[in-house]
Amino acid sequence: MTEPIIYVVSDSVGETAELVTIAALRQFNGSDALIKRYPYIENTEDIDQIISRAIKDQGMIVYTLVKPEIREYMKKMTHLHQINGIDIMGPLMDKFEKKFERAPLNEPGLVRKLDEDYFKRIEAIEFAVKYDDGRDPRGLLRADIILIGVSRTSKTPLSQHLALKSIKVANVPVLPEIDPPKELFTVDPKRCIGLKISPEKLNHIRRERLIALGLNDNASYANIERIKKELEYFDLISRKIGCTIIDVTNKAVEETANLIISYMNHKKS
Repeated sequence: MTEPIIYVVSDSVGETAELVTIAALRQFNGSDALIKRYPYIENTEDIDQIISRAIKDQGMIVYTLVKPEIREYMKKMTHLHQINGIDIMGPLMDKFEKKFERAPLNEPGLVRKLDEDYFKRIEAIEFAVKYDDGRDPRGLLRADIILIGVSRTSKTPLSQHLALKSIKVANVPVLPEIDPPKELFTVDPKRCIGLKISPEKLNHIRRERLIALGLNDNASYANIERIKKELEYFDLISRKIGCTIIDVTNKAVEETANLIISYMNHKKS
């Protein structure tokens, strides 16, 4: 018996149609079939070529075509030439259109686009974890945004929040006793954002943090004079870099993140 030929046709890459076809074939004890994938079908001329081959080979056509005019043309031609044609997307989209009472986007490749967005987001989250708290200065050269600030200015939560927007963020703590990494002064200052906070607010945050850890809130970490010294050093470093400053004194993480995203969008325009 001649090996049957199945033409998998799509106006995107055709992965969905091929996976469904393979899954169905496995229900027949792995029956052999030759699958020929034809991606990025955009016009009726492409359809005509596939129809001609299917007629010659007595093949079947399995298709995922989201553009209505191309899908209807394929349906018409398979019916005209008595070719077994299986429309995977069309019936489901028609049902959804009635259920949701609105027209579909009819845009090829959205599944792949969603996959790419997902993996970009995961990559950004992993990046934020790897280059958190100045762990590896090499990350500064690859980051979309670099956050600098003294301890407890929400650098880590901000990095994670922005990572969920697929933005690669590295953050660096600023301490008078430790020189900032040299990479911080070689990157484009437009990629660097300093997080400023009032001494009084930082004093309150640090004292609360010490109490939560069961420690004495009179420790030097929460001492107001120590805090002022750290903030003076932060001002010195941020001026040397020439970075944008955002005052986070009374801002939630989400609010600061929105300001950073707005800044990035303005920078691109």
